Amino acid sequence: MTEGAKGRCFCGNVQFELQGQPLWVAHCHCESCRRNTGSAVATFVGYKKEQLAYTRGKRKFYASSPGVQRGFCADCGTPMTYEADRYPDEVHLTVSTLDNPGAYRPQAHVFFAERVSWMDLEDDLPRYAGLGTGAEPVSWGPLHDRSEVGDP
Repeated sequence: MTEGAKGRCFCGNVQFELQGQPLWVAHCHCESCRRNTGSAVATFVGYKKEQLAYTRGKRKFYASSPGVQRGFCADCGTPMTYEADRYPDEVHLTVSTLDNPGAYRPQAHVFFAERVSWMDLEDDLPRYAGLGTGAEPVSWGPLHDRSEVGDP
């Protein structure tokens, strides 16, 4: 992962900078994130709110569910952030808004039980039925070396 980064929406009217290391990077398979991004899976990176500074423009917000606000560019519609009451100090950014998304290797799949049925994954990442916070993975990717940790 990278130390600090820049990003923007599709049209460039909302731009931001990030300081320091991210907290985590994960693929989210939940229905809400899939619908919000219009994709089969949404990849997010988590940062502390104080690590994020907007350098141009402002996001618009809508409440996608109780306790959840999603930020987007009002001009081009790019989904940019996820913020939730359960993570009061964090902001989760869509990795695709970063100038260098390839520097953010995902560490897990969350809400894997909600994935689209036709998605076959060949990575070695742990798969969590829900958030994964403090839980054991429900499975591992086919490339994971189980000799060191055993099957979950």
